[in-house]
Amino acid sequence: MGKIKKTAYISDITGYGRCSMTAAIPVLSAMGVQCCPMPTAVLSNHTGYPDAFFDDYTDRMPAYMDAWKRLGFSFDGIMTGYLGSPAQAAVVQDFIREFKQDSTLLLVDPAMGDNGNLYRICTDEMCEAMKNIIQYADIITPNLTEACFLTDTPYEPGGWSRRKLTDLVFRLLMLGPKSVVITGVPQGNRMVNVSCVNGGEVFFAGTRKTGGHFHGTGDVFAAVVCAGTLRGMDLADAVRLGASFTVRCIEETIEDGGPEEEGLSIESCLPYLIRQKHFPSGK
Repeated sequence: MGKIKKTAYISDITGYGRCSMTAAIPVLSAMGVQCCPMPTAVLSNHTGYPDAFFDDYTDRMPAYMDAWKRLGFSFDGIMTGYLGSPAQAAVVQDFIREFKQDSTLLLVDPAMGDNGNLYRICTDEMCEAMKNIIQYADIITPNLTEACFLTDTPYEPGGWSRRKLTDLVFRLLMLGPKSVVITGVPQGNRMVNVSCVNGGEVFFAGTRKTGGHFHGTGDVFAAVVCAGTLRGMDLADAVRLGASFTVRCIEETIEDGGPEEEGLSIESCLPYLIRQKHFPSGK
């Protein structure tokens, strides 16, 4: 395997209900990437439940980052997930300026909303703060809702032709990232991920549509893409692997009868990632 890659992951830690770091860390580990968490918040469980303990980490994040800086830590990758405020986004920008080198992969998952609606915290100020982070990104992985809001494009639940999706991709590229992956676009009986690397050809990778709406699917997909890219995969191959693994997890969860709010049955599917032979030799 060679030198173990390390990625800093800036997001919330949720104790119950597989999402954010709870979902991503085992995926990264299964793919041979060490995850170094930097929490934005600690939750007893995700907020889809009627009650939750929530501890905001905004005030602690600079000191956490400074300790890493004093110790001279470095990372092959940086991955960002849910950010709860413009203040947290500002800390993330400081982190990027401090730790991102030319060779460091920065993947930004702009977790801002879904199904045509933004989360409550996503004010206009938060959207602008997210754009400020995206400009530094090597890869961004918005879903269709997030892609529309980031580009001031009217959201439509259906009717997205390849031409319209291509236009949306290039609007996102104008925000500054090197590569774009729009995730989970419904196209008939399939779900499509739309990707573009460095302003080149736009490619469409489809998977069969599955039932249910499970927490953490975006976190799992982004973790596979991040780990795969760090391990030397082309983005197109990493996207295909991320999509196929996410579908496998959804189908396994449905077969197990797992409640949607508990997230994906990741554990029983991890051997699929461990067995993959897609990684280039020496990476």
